[in-house]
Amino acid sequence: MSQYLFIAILSFGACANAAAQQTVIREVPARMTQSIEGLDLYREYCAVCHGVSGKGDGPAASATKRHPTDLTQLTRTHGGKFPTLAVQTSIKGNNSIAEHGTGEMPVWGSILNQSGAQKGLGDMRVAALVKYVESLQAK
Repeated sequence: MSQYLFIAILSFGACANAAAQQTVIREVPARMTQSIEGLDLYREYCAVCHGVSGKGDGPAASATKRHPTDLTQLTRTHGGKFPTLAVQTSIKGNNSIAEHGTGEMPVWGSILNQSGAQKGLGDMRVAALVKYVESLQAK
């Protein structure tokens, strides 16, 4: 399956006498990042929908079937305990969350698990991303 990243682009058009602003969503091929840092991975793969702050306000949030989850509230909504396994499962694509497409984040489960010559690199990426999402939790 091809991997795509949704990019929100503002376009401007004239509507009668007033200029109307509308958001246009286009798909671009996702690129593989070599980083194993949670922040880098989050910015590359998650922020477009979940927003830089994790509140679900990314530029492509409107392209999802459901509004992206506010990742800063995961601990609060899970009784004060960060749901590590649930977040890992979601990133890997072992779920059926509607806005993530058919069984995986739009693309990230498979792309994060591409490990190349280094065995375990995919698991390291997922673990770093889970840890980063945990760091976003509201205090």
